[in-house]
Amino acid sequence: MQHLDPDRLVLLALSEEIEELNESDHLAQCEGCRQEIEALRHVAEIGSQSQDLRDLPAPPEHVWQAIEAGIAGSPAPAEQAAPVVDMADRRARRERPRPRWLLPAVAAAAAAVMAVAGTVAVDRFADRTPDAPVTARATLTPLKEVPPNAGGDVRVLADGRLQVDVHNLPLTTGFHEVWLLDPDNPGKMVAIGSLTDKPDVVLPVPPGTDLNRYRLVDISDEPHDGDATHSGRSLLRGTLTY
Repeated sequence: MQHLDPDRLVLLALSEEIEELNESDHLAQCEGCRQEIEALRHVAEIGSQSQDLRDLPAPPEHVWQAIEAGIAGSPAPAEQAAPVVDMADRRARRERPRPRWLLPAVAAAAAAVMAVAGTVAVDRFADRTPDAPVTARATLTPLKEVPPNAGGDVRVLADGRLQVDVHNLPLTTGFHEVWLLDPDNPGKMVAIGSLTDKPDVVLPVPPGTDLNRYRLVDISDEPHDGDATHSGRSLLRGTLTY
C-alpha cells in the first residue's frame, strides 16, 4: 500500500487542508500513516498550548541527542521542487516513498516539547504550598437592605488563617472589612482585615483568638474616616461550624 506524502500529512495534521475522500479511506486502512498523523497532531497541539510560555528552560541534552540520532540515522530527504497546483502532480507526489526519518524526528521533537512543558510545570508548582486542612466553615448571607445575590463563604484553615470568598458585595467608597464577633456579646469583636479586589482573600487570625467564642463572621462597609471601630453597617454574616 502506497503511503501518503509526508508534506500532505503535515498539512492535514495542522488542519490547513481538508482530508479528501480517498485520503480518509487511506488513513482508515493504513496503520503507518495513521500513527504519523496522530504524532504530528500531538506535537501541533502541544505547540499551540505553549504559545504563551516565555523564558523556557532548555530541554535536557539527551533530548537533542535523540533528535540528532533520529535524523542522522537515515539519509537526508532530497530537496523538493516548489509545489504546483495540479491534480496529476499531487497524485505523483503521493506515490513517492516517504522518508524514514520523519517518524523518529517527530517523536523526538514531541519528547523535546513535553520535556520543556514538564520542566515549566515543575518550576511553576514547586513553590506552591499545599492547601491547609479546613477546620471550620461558614456560609455568608446578606443582611437587610443588601442585594439578595450577595454572599460568600469562609474557611478556617488549620494553619491559623481565614479564607474569605465573597461575591456581589455592594460598591463602596470605603472598603470592606472582615470581623469575628461574639454572638453572645455583640459588642465584643476582633478585626481580621480588609478585603481586596480579588474574589477571595486569605487573612491571618490574631494569635489567641478563641473561635469557639468569636464564631460569627461579619463583613462590613467601612469608610475611610480613621476610626478603627465597626461602622455599624454590616453586609454579610455567617456562623462558623466545625
